[in-house]
Amino acid sequence: MCPVKPFLLLSTRAEDVAADGEYTAFLTLAGLPAELLHRVRMEAEPLPKLDLDDYAGIFLGGGPFNSSDPPATKSAVQLRVEDELRSLLDEVVERDFPFLGACYGVGPLGLHQGGVIDRTYAEPVSRIQITLTAAGRRDQLLTGLPAEFDAFVGHKEACQVLPPTAVLLATSPQCPVQMFRVKSNVYATQFHPELDVPGIVTRVHVYQHAGYFPPAEVPELISRLSLAVVTEPGRILANFVARYA
Repeated sequence: MCPVKPFLLLSTRAEDVAADGEYTAFLTLAGLPAELLHRVRMEAEPLPKLDLDDYAGIFLGGGPFNSSDPPATKSAVQLRVEDELRSLLDEVVERDFPFLGACYGVGPLGLHQGGVIDRTYAEPVSRIQITLTAAGRRDQLLTGLPAEFDAFVGHKEACQVLPPTAVLLATSPQCPVQMFRVKSNVYATQFHPELDVPGIVTRVHVYQHAGYFPPAEVPELISRLSLAVVTEPGRILANFVARYA
């Protein structure tokens, strides 16, 4: 049965090819038709006034912003986006409204809930192994996933100290906080649940000058990533829709 209410994807990617690819990935893996996944590109315009009752749930995609960067180095657009997300998270957390932040979502939600976000556990663009905690193995959003699975990552900051309100759901040796939950329905993942091999290859091309890796390494990086078999993380998006539709 299709959901009566649409879901909402908040995007912060300025590059059309990356933003559109992200939207298509969320559509495909969540199993939603386009009319049931609305998108707001926060980098392009102020967030409109939202009535959460109009939506079944919210996705926050990844993006180029780092929450832990000094305020003086942040652009006016980033400062606006962060302020809008803080206000939105006030209501999301208070209501325990269904929310899933992918990669970038760890920063705004982690800081909002009193965690420490910094560059201690940054990870290069790569495939890594994720391990579910005992709480993760019980969590409805992770139903059907194995206790260990591969996922794609690539981030300059991460959660160093878990928020006191959060439950750790997934971890890895390189980055201890890979997924957490606040209350019952508010989630964030450090890994990318929406990415497959074509998706991450596209982002390597788009962000090759963004400081994640030396541009000269692009051919070798794409060759290595193309050998990855990543099949499980997308189930999280499908589970989110199945649970909250």
